Amino acid sequence: MTDKCASSSSAEEAEHEAQPVFAPYNAPAGGWGALHAVAKALREQSIVLKGSRSLLSMNQPDGFDCPGCAWPDPRHTSSFEFCENGAKAVAFELTKRRVTREFFATHSVSELEKQSDYWLEEQGRLTEPMRYDPATDHYVPIDWADAFALIARELNALRDPNEAEFYTSGRTSNEAAFMYQLFARRFGTNNFPDCSNMCHEPTSVGLPESIGIGKGTVVLDDFAHADAIFIVGQNPGTNSPRMMTELHNASRRGVPIVVFNPLRERALERFAAPQNPVEMVTFGETRIASEYCQLRVGGDVAALKGVMKLVLEAHDRSIRQHAEPILDLDFIAQHTGFRSSR
Repeated sequence: MTDKCASSSSAEEAEHEAQPVFAPYNAPAGGWGALHAVAKALREQSIVLKGSRSLLSMNQPDGFDCPGCAWPDPRHTSSFEFCENGAKAVAFELTKRRVTREFFATHSVSELEKQSDYWLEEQGRLTEPMRYDPATDHYVPIDWADAFALIARELNALRDPNEAEFYTSGRTSNEAAFMYQLFARRFGTNNFPDCSNMCHEPTSVGLPESIGIGKGTVVLDDFAHADAIFIVGQNPGTNSPRMMTELHNASRRGVPIVVFNPLRERALERFAAPQNPVEMVTFGETRIASEYCQLRVGGDVAALKGVMKLVLEAHDRSIRQHAEPILDLDFIAQHTGFRSSR
């Protein structure tokens, strides 16, 4: 009875630790808080030394690309070209925790489906190939040679290589994804419906109709020359924290930064750059958004139409007053195919 109670108590404690904690946080985003979170992630995965060495190689010319996001690397890199999210992603990849055949013998797939993504990630990395057994509803180990033979048999049974789809996750490293796509193209297809592809399919259709090209035209160096920055529909502090370095630098140069976001994201309000020694030593911070427009969810289109209305009115007013036009209609027509009737 004592052992059962102790086991139950441990399970409850583990479940409690996995629950999110909501508490007031008044400090700026980044800074010492980010460094503390990185150190905590490395410690929890038991890779303090190995992880630290890996982080110094991440996003470096002779190192490897971060698996966390696709933010471009600057030409002149510093020793710390990573963010808190990227460091955590690497920590999860390098973890010493292992998921063995004993784990899968204990847990059925139906049981695992009920667990959270966080819990599954915390179990660790696979140690050998596994195959799903529908009769037992468990993953069972399979030899490498048998795994390769099974994959080859399924691929060779297709009538055409284009019947196969080679899906990848955004967490796949660039190096692994490069090898993966070489294999698939050698097999005879370019069907790669990865997560980025699915996210950007709408832009590849909509952007050519509006600006004449199917992708963004901004490059990293544009931040250094921008007179104003507008952030719409993005949470850089959460989803692409390395962007905060450029926003931090722009703000300190006096560039106005206008944010349209239903979420009051702390990083877009106040940010302390871990790469800035003065700010770190003095516990300083930098205001990021000069104007924060906290829209209702789904209000982006209405807000942008309002901005467009004001710009068009200002353009008409400049024409009536024989002043310099607000809009360069020839440039717009040349680069988008749009012809104004105004």
